[in-house]
Amino acid sequence: MKNWNDLWTPAEQKIFAGLQSPALIQEYLDSLAYSTDSFYRCPRRVLADGKAHCFDGALFAAAALRRLGFPPLIIDLLAHRDDDHLLALFRVNGCWGAVAKSNFVGLRFREPIHRSLRELALTYFPSYYNMAYEKSLRGYTAPLRLERFDHLDWMRSDEHLEQLSDELDFVRSYSLMTRAMIKRLSRVDERTYQAGQLGADQAGIYWPEKS
Repeated sequence: MKNWNDLWTPAEQKIFAGLQSPALIQEYLDSLAYSTDSFYRCPRRVLADGKAHCFDGALFAAAALRRLGFPPLIIDLLAHRDDDHLLALFRVNGCWGAVAKSNFVGLRFREPIHRSLRELALTYFPSYYNMAYEKSLRGYTAPLRLERFDHLDWMRSDEHLEQLSDELDFVRSYSLMTRAMIKRLSRVDERTYQAGQLGADQAGIYWPEKS
């Protein structure tokens, strides 16, 4: 990668300069409007537009974490009858944490206290549900190293982000539970259901078809 400052305008550098920790990166993402657009934004466009959805937010967080010396890593949380959810990963003293943009309260930041990616992914399970009151998280992928795609200029250009997204389909995935466990899952309680949507943009919520 080129010198960081060579990649960004002075105005962009000023914003990144204020993001001195994973928690501050999360605060910045939380301050942005939730995007209900169907297209992807690169980190540069997130800065310009002041909005992001989970894919955009994960790429932005990965870029900002990279500036702090963390490798740019993302994983995909895999859901049933629901949207998948992308996280940017970081590791401190061997333990994993995550930064994420989400329309739901419980699907965002995680402190770096998790000894494995499975352990990290499972912390999202209680808050991961669809509008049919179904607990929908099922698995997660191995990390995707975004430095492999520097030739696509993913931090500053939207042009090849669909290609980057498609790469997630080829990353190894892991199940969090057996079929028997899934059959025994209870419905989400009403208080959790309502609390998770606090401040959510209803236009950006996935509604599963009735079954």
